[in-house]
Amino acid sequence: MAASEILPGKIAAQNRRARHDYFIEDTVEAGIVLVGTEVKSLRTGQASIAEAFAREMNGELYLVNAHIPEYRQAHKLLQHEVKRQRKLLLHWREMAKLMGSIKREGVTIVPLAVYFNPRGIAKVQLGLAKGKRKEDKRDADKARDWQREKSRLLRNKG
Repeated sequence: MAASEILPGKIAAQNRRARHDYFIEDTVEAGIVLVGTEVKSLRTGQASIAEAFAREMNGELYLVNAHIPEYRQAHKLLQHEVKRQRKLLLHWREMAKLMGSIKREGVTIVPLAVYFNPRGIAKVQLGLAKGKRKEDKRDADKARDWQREKSRLLRNKG
């Protein structure tokens, strides 16, 4: 399933490895606190969330390790930190549910995509993830290859 089918609006960054490395149990949409040059830089599509994750600090969730490059057209004094921690905005019930689940062993919160909704507001799609073993990854690869081969056979046959 393509991310464009799931997410409305323009996708600024996508974590394609997340679904390969983790079992995604649940997804949640969250807002993100950004400064002006971060928004402009996200709109250029140069951001990377491949190594990012969400962490609980002082009762709030923060996006850690997300790389949003500097916006070249902005003045040097207005630039933002490239890998700063960014606060995630969630309803308190959603946040309590996520924090309770990350207390369990082997569960983490990974960002799946950063996108702009139809109103132009930056959002993050978070996934409640549990790590895959090597065997699980192999099984997923075999299933994907079989689906691809099956569709190829059906297409050539008809």
